[in-house]
Amino acid sequence: MSGNQETSSLPSGITFVGGGNMARSLIAGLTRAGVPTSSIEVVEPQVALRQTLQQEHGVRTASAIASAALDGQVVVLAVKPQVMAAVCAELAPRLAAGTLIVSIAAGITLAALRDWVGTGAVLVRAMPNTPALLGAGMTGLYADAEVGSADRQAAQAILAGAGQTRWIDEEALMDAVTAVSGSGPAYVFALAEAMEDAARAQGLPDEAARQMVVQTILGAARMLAEGGQSAGALRQAVTSPNGTTQAALETLADGGFHELVGNAVAAAAQRGRELAGAG
Repeated sequence: MSGNQETSSLPSGITFVGGGNMARSLIAGLTRAGVPTSSIEVVEPQVALRQTLQQEHGVRTASAIASAALDGQVVVLAVKPQVMAAVCAELAPRLAAGTLIVSIAAGITLAALRDWVGTGAVLVRAMPNTPALLGAGMTGLYADAEVGSADRQAAQAILAGAGQTRWIDEEALMDAVTAVSGSGPAYVFALAEAMEDAARAQGLPDEAARQMVVQTILGAARMLAEGGQSAGALRQAVTSPNGTTQAALETLADGGFHELVGNAVAAAAQRGRELAGAG
């Protein structure tokens, strides 16, 4: 189920633990939706990041959980998976019963979060991706069945300001979400990098190579999003028999391109499971 941000679903107060790029993109989406900056607090130990948050968004900041107000209805955990247990141990004694916690850390399961923060909080997992910085992100969300519609709508509204959202039915599939959309932008960037290198190798100047590659990827993405056809159908439509595209695609196939992408996504999903185990 996909969803759009609704102002009525947005909570009146939100604390972000972690003030990195993803937190800043979500804050930007919230303020665009009309959430007062005075109702947003960010806990961030780095002075430079706190100053940036204050200058760009006017939100309240704290250097540590111990000195934070934590007066919002929602806490968004935007820290690295490796430090999540320590952060939750510090946070747990200060949480009010019924606080909605939204975790955007890869691989951290709801069971692990529940062990770390206790049973009084309401838990939602979310996996956004970096295009959220432009409001063009994709976020998968998961919550247990006992999480009510109001909390689900609040979590979804927070993420919807950064792009599209979709609820996932099984938590085990969140590793696939991480591997496909969470890590996916890097695959596209790697393809763009390789295409630019190839364009230069064929003699195109740097600026021409970049422009052609970027606009080609952008145009192809729009065709996928707006054309109503599958990726396979679009690929076939652009491939003339014995033409230049067929020659290129045959080379990709001979190199195991399809299988290689599958192996890459599987490796990312496996790493997500490993992070969960390490937690």
